[in-house]
Amino acid sequence: MIEKKSKIYVAGHLGLVGSAIWKNLQNKGYNNLVGKTIDELNLMDHNEVDIFFRKQKPDYVFLAAAKVGGIVANNIYRGQFIYENLMIQNNVIHNSYKHNVKKLLFLGSTCIYPKEAPQPMPENSLLTSPLEYTNEPYAIAKIAGIKMCESYNIQYGTNFISVMPTNLYGPNDNYDLEKSHVLPALIRKIYLGKCVEENKMDKIKADFNKRPVEGVDGSADTDTIFEILHKYGIRLYPDEINKKSNQRNKKNKVSVEIWGSGSPLREFLWSEELADACVYLMENINFSDLTNPNQKEIRNTHINIGTGKEISIKNLAFLIKKRIDFKGDLIFNTEKPDGTIRKLTDVSKLNSLRWKHKIEIEEGVEKMYMWYLEN
Repeated sequence: MIEKKSKIYVAGHLGLVGSAIWKNLQNKGYNNLVGKTIDELNLMDHNEVDIFFRKQKPDYVFLAAAKVGGIVANNIYRGQFIYENLMIQNNVIHNSYKHNVKKLLFLGSTCIYPKEAPQPMPENSLLTSPLEYTNEPYAIAKIAGIKMCESYNIQYGTNFISVMPTNLYGPNDNYDLEKSHVLPALIRKIYLGKCVEENKMDKIKADFNKRPVEGVDGSADTDTIFEILHKYGIRLYPDEINKKSNQRNKKNKVSVEIWGSGSPLREFLWSEELADACVYLMENINFSDLTNPNQKEIRNTHINIGTGKEISIKNLAFLIKKRIDFKGDLIFNTEKPDGTIRKLTDVSKLNSLRWKHKIEIEEGVEKMYMWYLEN
């Protein structure tokens, strides 16, 4: 067990995962926490990271800092995704070894698994066949992180463990219409669609003030805002249809476009439950618990973290549509990529270590939408 007074560094403490880990640690009585913003510490700068570790001397490290995004961002910013993630990982993992950190937990992603991996995906399917193209650079970076942790443990006797979360959502998620993951993107797009539907320009402007899109905030004129909405698939039907619609119910006729066919299946985990799993593993599980002394080769010591349950993108979209009470149409653009068709994790290793999720997707969508409205 970790002593409550131990110094714990959470890299990426303001992000979706890091903030949830920070909150979980505080709730469990850990009060010697360290977090640095990107302005205070550039994790891609080796010297800065070296100086930070030398001065702070953390006992434990949660490596939750990463450059992340959805299918669009992964495909567009391929160079940035592999470079920035490799730099962050290399600096934090190496300096944790160099400055005698007792234990490190590295967070990856289930996109590390091959495109044609067996379903559900067990840990031992890693590196057995090609990756899905759109997120290949990010996946390769995360695979490098796993192997770096394993290799340092083998050569230097460190105690670094790796976890691979499934698709996450929760408080402090990224709702950027270009770069966010599917669930927060759907919530924001369908919410904005409802605002357009109900002629609530004040709510649309308030939303843009909180989260500007391509530099456009709520102070922009209506035409500019509607151009942005149209670009991201939130569209009014032709004027003649809306005139007839307004005569009937004083509402606009609106559609929301969603990338792909809607058929891919995805697994979603509430971020605060991931945090609980990470803290539990940090407190109770060591690298030696994840290896078999009878095996000559040490591989696949990472741990999947998920629910072991899945939902199609189409069903998720309609679940969100129902919760937000959007009356318009959802249009699935089949000219856009679907990504991997199925990505379900095998969580038998995690469950055998005595941790299991509790929040199902219906409850999670409700919590997520309420958080979005309040923040």
